[in-house]
Amino acid sequence: MSLADPPAGERAPVPAPAGGAGAADKTGAAGAARAALAAARAARAADLDRRLAALLTSGPAQEAGGGRAPEGAALVAVGSHARRELTPGGDLDLVLLHRGRADVAEIADRVWYPLWDSGVRLDHSVRTVHEARTVARGDMKAALGLLSARRIAGDHTLVDELRAAVLTDWRADAAARLPELSAMCRERWETQGELAFLLEPDIKEAHGGLRDVHVMHAVAASWVASAPDGRVRAAHDLLLDARHALHEVTGRSADRLVLQEQEAVARLLGLPDAGVLQRSIVEAARTITYAGSNLWRRVDRLTRARSVHPAPLPAAGQGRRRGIERRPVGDGAVEHEGEVVLARNADLGDPCLVLRVAAAAAQAGLPLAPATVARLAEHAGLPPVPWPAGARDALISLLGAGPAAIAVWEALDQAGLIVRLLPDWEHVRNRPQHNPVHRFTVDRHLVETAAGAAALTREVARPDLLLIGALLHDIGKGRPGDHSAAGAAAVRDIAGRLGLPEDDVRVLETLVRHHLLLPDTATRRDIDDPVTVQTVTAAVSAVPGREREVLDLLAALAIADGNATGPAAWTTWKAGLVAELVRRAAAALSGGTPPPPPVLDPAHLALARHDGAAVRVAGSRITIAAPDRPGLLWRAAGVLALHRLAVRTARTISAPHPPPHAARTPAPPARSTGETAVLDFTAVPDYGTPPDPAGLEADLRRMLAGRLDVADRLERRARSVRVRRGVTVPPPRVMILEDASRTATVIEVRAHDRPGLLWRIGQTLGACGLQIRAAQVDTLGAEAVDVFYVVDDGGRPLGDSTALHAVRVRILEALS
Repeated sequence: MSLADPPAGERAPVPAPAGGAGAADKTGAAGAARAALAAARAARAADLDRRLAALLTSGPAQEAGGGRAPEGAALVAVGSHARRELTPGGDLDLVLLHRGRADVAEIADRVWYPLWDSGVRLDHSVRTVHEARTVARGDMKAALGLLSARRIAGDHTLVDELRAAVLTDWRADAAARLPELSAMCRERWETQGELAFLLEPDIKEAHGGLRDVHVMHAVAASWVASAPDGRVRAAHDLLLDARHALHEVTGRSADRLVLQEQEAVARLLGLPDAGVLQRSIVEAARTITYAGSNLWRRVDRLTRARSVHPAPLPAAGQGRRRGIERRPVGDGAVEHEGEVVLARNADLGDPCLVLRVAAAAAQAGLPLAPATVARLAEHAGLPPVPWPAGARDALISLLGAGPAAIAVWEALDQAGLIVRLLPDWEHVRNRPQHNPVHRFTVDRHLVETAAGAAALTREVARPDLLLIGALLHDIGKGRPGDHSAAGAAAVRDIAGRLGLPEDDVRVLETLVRHHLLLPDTATRRDIDDPVTVQTVTAAVSAVPGREREVLDLLAALAIADGNATGPAAWTTWKAGLVAELVRRAAAALSGGTPPPPPVLDPAHLALARHDGAAVRVAGSRITIAAPDRPGLLWRAAGVLALHRLAVRTARTISAPHPPPHAARTPAPPARSTGETAVLDFTAVPDYGTPPDPAGLEADLRRMLAGRLDVADRLERRARSVRVRRGVTVPPPRVMILEDASRTATVIEVRAHDRPGLLWRIGQTLGACGLQIRAAQVDTLGAEAVDVFYVVDDGGRPLGDSTALHAVRVRILEALS
């Protein structure tokens, strides 16, 4: 019998930790199977301890002394046996500790040789306390092992001295050792990959594996962070059981869970099949990875602070309080020590709060503080069905942040908030993709696709539908039948719950149903065959009047989907074929329907007749009617920006015939056009409470009377704002929509929304000598799609291509 095997009959079951990843498997067959594996490890550890202690006391001198261990010597376990986690293929790592005994070599031979003869995989060393301490200070792996040192037999005092010395050095040197440990982990992650997204992962060494939990305990030993919580420990136990089962199945020490072994490992764990095993491992790995990212963020922050202000690192829970700055980043959210936390006045009953805080964090390029996520999960309300517009806008803003949204989404997912917001997410959550072309699980692929689509929002007229379509395009996976058809049926229900209008629901349904249409058709059909193009145009015609819009959305989704899948899924060759197919399909369509100019409704006309210059502030709705003159739109938008209001929508139009009974106001600073302009805004606070309506109305009236210098006040405010590098957003895009109007030049601006955006665009148009006859402004999440109908001083559209190009360049310069 091997020394590593417990005697028969000693495998009494022991309870495994409950809760966290894999907790649902702790009942029934799976629970019994895992309990048996845990009991086997415990029995193995106890038996090894007895046998190793007997080897240390087996010498002649010890036999004469009644079997006591040699004086001034101790046998110490490090690594997995020290933690009582030794699996069948694991290495036994031992240290023979002594006080300078001259016969230590003889003692070592009595211990090591029987182990070698039994076939145990042994890593061993012989050290004094001073030697072990010196090695630990110079060798990271040795230090990590000694931090978990456990006495098996021999001198208690000697082992206590070693542990105390190693811990003292580890804590004293934490400012230097922890960055070294971080670099070592990142190098390992680069080599081994991320456990959650590998079809054949190394359970121990991959990112999110067992090694990472051992490292977390080492960091906790430095007092810089807390020890892993119950969820992480449960995730660790699941991976440990899987490693144990793998060693039992293969009879080898390898830790890579290859595909052909997964069914047998699943059976040994009492799980139905390899698919359930894979999802359990994915969940456990993501739990560990998320906890590790929070831990390393804290370590990095504290070690950077230590490099600037030399002082002992604060213990876990003892942040630096002096000079801490809380900077608002959104409504209900502030930045605190490099993380986003709830503002003191945040309303936990607000059904939009969760998504709005998440969007603010992503747009700022900052992580959500773990305590904030936990508080939101426990106390915050969720949007009713159908979602209010604020919740939908926050979701779009979150997705529109691009790669910065991924970590924020993961934080919400770890807290269970995503499946509460989108119940259909449960079908794809942690679901592996068995096609090796895919880099990620289904749910992570969807988030990666949405993050990639954020870079393409300038290419489509409806960035909000692109982002939602990217997030949901594979939502049908995990359901019976073709995933595109199943997803189209599911997205119709999801889009309805999100509160989207029926026409937009049909667009999303078409996107999901045909998200593979362009790449599949371009690579499998002859593009020169007219039927090929007809196949595409027929599909996009499912939403009459929006054919070109749907085609552009499908083209952008194909790019984002291909890039998120992996390098083999989106090559230059495939991209070229798809682009050519889209070009030909676009040529076959009529060109789409240009945005119609806004029209006055009866309420606007009634306000326009009210004294010729009227201002109405009703909640988030601000309406102005005044004699039209150049600069009216952007000056009004500037006043809203001064009051920290973000324009969500704006509709402006000049009435061709002013109301006959309108009283004349004092002469404005700029000449009137002889028409009445109606400006209708929907604006919400950037953060905090809305401005005083009376004060806002008074400033708007002062602007109309020419007594408020909007430009000067905005410039002074801009200079006082601290600029922070946030997320990377695609550059703005300015397009001249030819043939969209016979009476005006139509300019469309697509850009990332920011304070004063509309003011800046309008000011630039005015500086170009253009008058805005009508405007249609929409902010979709964090993306602005603004359409302006402009004329020159003579009231005519611009016909000179050189002048049009100059206008486009100047707008881009103003927004850069």
